[in-house]
Amino acid sequence: MFHNLDFFTIFVRLIVLLTALPFHEYAHAWAARRMGDYTAEFNGRLTLNPLAHLEPVGSVLILLTGFGWARPVPIDPGNFKNPKKGMALSALAGPLANVLMAWVLLVAYKLLVLVMAASGFRLNLGMLPMVLSIMISTNIGLAVFNLLPVPPLDGSRIFSIFLPEKYYFKIMQYEQFIVLIVFALLFVGALEVPLNFLAGLLLQVVDFCTGFVDILFRLVF
Repeated sequence: MFHNLDFFTIFVRLIVLLTALPFHEYAHAWAARRMGDYTAEFNGRLTLNPLAHLEPVGSVLILLTGFGWARPVPIDPGNFKNPKKGMALSALAGPLANVLMAWVLLVAYKLLVLVMAASGFRLNLGMLPMVLSIMISTNIGLAVFNLLPVPPLDGSRIFSIFLPEKYYFKIMQYEQFIVLIVFALLFVGALEVPLNFLAGLLLQVVDFCTGFVDILFRLVF
């Protein structure tokens, strides 16, 4: 996570922090609102304004490791027809938003390569392809990390649909301690291998879903 870290990578991750993270949190609020809970909207979280969503520790982690979190979006499960399902779906919306953004960025990346190849690579786009590449990997990393089934991450809300409520709320009592453990594991690199492995698998899926650009490339060349 920390090797080969440079100011350029941190700068691009800052762009992701100000774009992908608000989109992630907005997706939570939007999904909850669609299912009948207006709590996030009333608390000013149905917005793409980064200042409404950023959380200091999670933001620093994103800049340094590519993994992190934002302030949890307030959701009242009592406003859902099916509270467990509503919580799980609203939680899932965030990581899916990052996957969607990674897909859009990968399509743009491949189209840029196509244009560059069509020009005989005489077209110089500077650092743009590298910027897109880092943004893609960071969005994928955010999606994977937030799907971990540990509080306060989205995966814990998704996983709660399979747990009896008494066990779920018992786990939630230790949320602050679990956050510190996850924080420590990230900084010592203990999560690097599994997270990068899962991110690689998800990237392959996103790459497959942009296969139409590859077909276009073969048709042109």
